[in-house]
Amino acid sequence: MARIGHLAWPFFDDRHRAFAADLDRWAAATLGALPASGLDDRCSATARALGAAGWLRHAVPEAGGAIDVRELCLARETLARHDALADFVFAMQGLGTASITLVGTPAQRARYLPPARAGTGLAAFALSEAEAGSDVGALATAARRVDGGWRLDGAKTWISNGGIAAHYVVFARSDPQSRGTKGLSAFIVPADAPGLAIAERIEVIAPHPLATLEFADCRVGDDALLGAAGDGFKLAMATLDLFRPSVGAAALGLARHAYDAALERTRSRRLFGAAMSELPLVQAKLADMATALDASALLVYRAAWAHDVERRRVTSEAAMAKLYATEAAQRVIDDAVQIFGGTGVRRGSAVEALYREIRALRIYEGASEVQKIIIARQEIGR
Repeated sequence: MARIGHLAWPFFDDRHRAFAADLDRWAAATLGALPASGLDDRCSATARALGAAGWLRHAVPEAGGAIDVRELCLARETLARHDALADFVFAMQGLGTASITLVGTPAQRARYLPPARAGTGLAAFALSEAEAGSDVGALATAARRVDGGWRLDGAKTWISNGGIAAHYVVFARSDPQSRGTKGLSAFIVPADAPGLAIAERIEVIAPHPLATLEFADCRVGDDALLGAAGDGFKLAMATLDLFRPSVGAAALGLARHAYDAALERTRSRRLFGAAMSELPLVQAKLADMATALDASALLVYRAAWAHDVERRRVTSEAAMAKLYATEAAQRVIDDAVQIFGGTGVRRGSAVEALYREIRALRIYEGASEVQKIIIARQEIGR
């Protein structure tokens, strides 16, 4: 098991420590045996494995249960340290169902949560658009009332699990007279809904399934509306408040993997007649990396603890955790590549793969610049 001394910190109960240790053992024994080729197949197989072992219930709780954000963060940190795609799959099952967990009707929860929890139905969260990523107020996908339900028209892009999800939680403008973040609503749209099409599968630098969705006269029933009409922005932000600390946790897991690999490299590689670890410049780099890891963990688990224990919105704490941990992980992984030298940029090496994985985390679920705006506004309004 990698260095996880932060589990001794008072943010955690004994059940959290046992949870992290059990998941670490399971991940080490299981993830490497899953299919290694075919991205869609890998995602499906990983979801089924996570579901069969019971891990997905920590992202998709049983009826009436609440998400324990410390468990969510520990799971993402642990999975990301072992396998970035496993973290992605786990996170998307939670992100694609959290809105249903938060405000779904009993019928909606009964229909969509069990398959997501079992890993037999992949979930997706469809908020971003070509002109409405960081600026949610620019969202243009329209929802209009029709007999018996709603009609959706527009497009969503950069949608994780796009093309392989069983359902999408879609945010659309239900009040055509509204501007900005007002008048938005959320809908559950099954993947086979008439009028929903996958316009494009998007390839990115790290192998994750993303797509552009098109809605053309897409009809859903009244039972597709999540929560109250017009409350979509509040629901989206409440969902992201839950998951933003966990993005920082995933970054922490990727960075820990890189740090452990770099540390071992400095111990085994000899330069100028001594172990690389004896070089003062290398020692300084390792010190910076270790400090960044602990500082990231402190911010991530402070946000998670405040949500779980103080039972309050943690908008500022979540933004700080996401901002710092993802930026710090980028630096740690870059330092690891530098320590590995030429081997570090060879395609297929562990740190090269981590370098490609970390870059997106500084953008999705709110780019670093957006997190700074959130933090500043919270401070100004304090």
